[in-house]
Amino acid sequence: MDNLIYQKFSDFDHKDPFFDSLKADYKEFPSWLTKKAKEGESAYVLYGDEGLIEGFMYLKENDDGGGLDPQLPAGNHLKIGTFKFESKRTLRGQRFLKKAFDRAISSGSNDIYVTVFEKHGHLIRLFQTYGFYRHGQKDTPNGKEFVYVRSLNEVNGDILLDYPLILNRNTRKYLLAIYPEFHTRLFPDSKLVTDSPDIVQDVSHTNSIHKIYICGMPTVSKMQRGDIIVIYRTGDGKGPAFFRAVATSICVIESVRKIDDFNDEESFVNYCGKFSVFSEEELRKFYKNKRYPYVLRFTYNLALPKRPTRGKMIEDVGLNGTKGFRWSHFELTDRQFNEIIDLGKVDESFIIN
Repeated sequence: MDNLIYQKFSDFDHKDPFFDSLKADYKEFPSWLTKKAKEGESAYVLYGDEGLIEGFMYLKENDDGGGLDPQLPAGNHLKIGTFKFESKRTLRGQRFLKKAFDRAISSGSNDIYVTVFEKHGHLIRLFQTYGFYRHGQKDTPNGKEFVYVRSLNEVNGDILLDYPLILNRNTRKYLLAIYPEFHTRLFPDSKLVTDSPDIVQDVSHTNSIHKIYICGMPTVSKMQRGDIIVIYRTGDGKGPAFFRAVATSICVIESVRKIDDFNDEESFVNYCGKFSVFSEEELRKFYKNKRYPYVLRFTYNLALPKRPTRGKMIEDVGLNGTKGFRWSHFELTDRQFNEIIDLGKVDESFIIN
């Protein structure tokens, strides 16, 4: 099982074979590792099943963007200083990039930038998928690198190019309920302190930008790409749902499909496998019995810093608290959504009105 951790430079092996290509591209790389270790800095390090390094990303906040042509606009820049991963047909690149976005938002950065050699096409394609554009170049002793920048102040009107920003205007909003046993596996950043830490694993669906959830609620079929969903963790049976059930995350719908839309079982399993909390065995069972026919794919944009309880959403937001009304899936008004994100203490820079 892959293990992605935030680790001090002094605590990982600088001689790991993973770094050989970086040492070949950047002659100063060995001394840079030593310097960062002495400075007590840390980086995101991904370990494979054999305990060897298979991914690495270093982020620098408040970078001045020196040496770029043209220069970046004045502002707070987050630099992806060093970034490499062995893909192995997994979502590793996406997982790292989510870390960069989370860090950029939390540090109040105006943009994220990275320099990359033209030969690293897979990295360039990854960056472009999430709104990075070619800004210019940087001439170094190791050769010319292209500069790719992702602004966090400009909007493209596309849920991937704008990720993790949420376009609030002219969009429909919904509440979507998920049971606790699936919620923690799917949304680790939204984990409650009362949840067992043992069920949070560093696997693709827990650290990825994209999520897939399979359910049986027919009302989800009316949702469309760009619709916003408030994830609602249902009660856990350890106390009244009024106090225990909470809103935890904000996501944006990419697509809604039915199991019957897939040509066969294999295409269904392949589509769901990377982003779903369900095992391959469970997915095959779902396909055969068609009990849960709706397949939701959405982006995981943010975890609410403060989690409004069911009680707060009934009393302060005005959601339906009538006995017998099921909080499974229903539409929210703009006012209700805005009050939920206010209660959730969401950083206003996430929301584009």
